[in-house]
Amino acid sequence: MTNIRIGNGYDIHRLVSDRSLILGGVQIPHELGLLGHSDADVLTHAIMDAMLGALSLGDIGHYFPPSDPQWQGADSLVLLTQVNQLIQNQGWQVGNIDSVVVAERPKLKPHIEKMRDKLAAVLELQPNQIGIKATTNEKLGPVGREEGICAYAVVLLLAAN
Repeated sequence: MTNIRIGNGYDIHRLVSDRSLILGGVQIPHELGLLGHSDADVLTHAIMDAMLGALSLGDIGHYFPPSDPQWQGADSLVLLTQVNQLIQNQGWQVGNIDSVVVAERPKLKPHIEKMRDKLAAVLELQPNQIGIKATTNEKLGPVGREEGICAYAVVLLLAAN
């Protein structure tokens, strides 16, 4: 058995009015927010899927199905806490995370440090173990047309000793 595992995750949600824009657990001022059953935090969702995928545990829809009313409007950081506990119960811990959020607007750079701090606190990591980058889609596709925001994440899990 190896003592490292790697998982990748992806999520996308539609931008709509009358919803908050939450990324990495941080509410970001913007006229549009992400539509989803929970708070639709695409960054946190991509990270959770990467964590689960590294251990072949399925995806977040298996654990927090949109058909279950208890997850309506759920704080994704609470869900991340549960996923982290699940991987720890399997004998693993997060080594590091690398991620990218793709959005035309708003500018995310001013919020990245706060996102890292929030995610690090939930995962009991140092902020320098979490990479978050932001880019645009150069006005191409649904993200480029500002119809949605997506995120990609890669997570390295280490066997807990």
